[in-house]
Order: sequence, then structure tokens, then C-alpha cells
Amino acid sequence: MTPSFPSASTPEHRPPRDCPVCSSALVVTGCGCPECGTGISGAFRMCSYCGLTDDETEMLRVFLVSRGNMRELEKHLGVSYPTTRQRFADLLAKLGLEDPSATARKADRDKVLADLAAGRLTVDEAQDLLTD
Repeated sequence: MTPSFPSASTPEHRPPRDCPVCSSALVVTGCGCPECGTGISGAFRMCSYCGLTDDETEMLRVFLVSRGNMRELEKHLGVSYPTTRQRFADLLAKLGLEDPSATARKADRDKVLADLAAGRLTVDEAQDLLTD
């Protein structure tokens, strides 16, 4: 039996990345030609970029077209520079491309600031820890 595929040139929906039952990574198990109906089944590797939302894909596109210019990305997004940098960092994390040492530094910084807010550190102690 030949599977029938929609004749739309661009599918409207993206496949989910994770199983809705157990949260394991899903694999693509079939592909089909909308013109002739040929179908291929098997286990195919998912594209890490395919799980991005349309907004995330557009943000990445603008970043690449502007040759990595964060100010251009800031203009496109219409948000502040720190918000732009955070959204881009979140995108890198989603793609598994973040720098592990930067993540550790951020966690350390957050801990120092939390300790400062809780009164466990003085301002001078916190400043010394953050400038190291």
C-alpha cells in the first residue's frame, strides 16, 4: 500500500523533539515524497535545529545574516541589549552549544549574589569573588 502524503510544498508543522510520554528524544521513522508517493521508513537522526520554534529560527537567521552582530539582532527583536544576549544564550543552550565554563561562572555569580542578598557576604567580599 502506498502511503499518501499531503501535496503542500512546505509542511505547516514541525515534528516534536521529545516523547510526550517519557520525554526521551524521538527519532524520525519515515519520509515520503509528496509528488510520487514514495515512502521510506527507518530510523533517521533528527536535526538539532529542526526543534527550534519559528521565532528561534528567525533569530538565528538574523544573527547569521548580520554576521554575528548582536546590535542588529537587538534591533530586530526590539528588546534591550541584555535581553537580546540572554535570548541568544538561551538559544545556544537549547542547541547544546553553550560554553560549559560560562554556565559555571554564571552559577557561581548567582550564588555570590544570593549570598550577598542573604547577608552571608559583605559587599567587599562579594566584589572580590566576582572580580576573580
